[in-house]
Amino acid sequence: MKVLVTGFEPFGGESINPSFEAVKKLDDNIAGAKIVKSEIPTVFYKSIHKLEELIIKEQPDIVICVGQAGGRYDITIERVGINIDDARIEDNEGNQPIDTPIFEDGENAYFSNLPIKAMVNEIKKSNIPASVSNTAGTFVCNHIMYGLLYLINKKYPNIRGGFIHVPFSAEQVINKPNTPFMEISMITEGIRCAIKAAVENRTDLKASAGTIC
Repeated sequence: MKVLVTGFEPFGGESINPSFEAVKKLDDNIAGAKIVKSEIPTVFYKSIHKLEELIIKEQPDIVICVGQAGGRYDITIERVGINIDDARIEDNEGNQPIDTPIFEDGENAYFSNLPIKAMVNEIKKSNIPASVSNTAGTFVCNHIMYGLLYLINKKYPNIRGGFIHVPFSAEQVINKPNTPFMEISMITEGIRCAIKAAVENRTDLKASAGTIC
């Protein structure tokens, strides 16, 4: 089995992006699966094109994209990607789409086909905060998640895929008082646990992970 794991380049004035900093520290083999790691540009559409190039080259069984969610305190496994770009800031090439469908021929939303609750459970076993998230935002993180699930739906039905959001790293919050963060080593361990659960579970846990609002 092969798992493709991607992280993003820094954006929004940050000097690092904890998503790729953590991804590149992953072992090359997790739960018997070969791990392929790559950095994705924080750019609308270019990110999806790069991801598909990697899928064609690597022929992975599972694809997990990872991104930064500054302000979140835990590792969040995303449930759904929505067919909209609505950028509060520009991407790394100055693009700022507003209320724009990602793919005109795509569904309004696609759900991850990974065992998201099993992944959260496995992360928590290592005493790392984790939860299911029901919004990946409307910036490049949601863009790549939706793009991945669109590709799975349209072209690569045998792939399982989804998205993980991670908090800021410690060095990013030095001048951001009262902002949650997580050490890179802990983020890496959390992603490792999530990958292990994705490899070992074809079906998800039947457990409550919903929210009231």
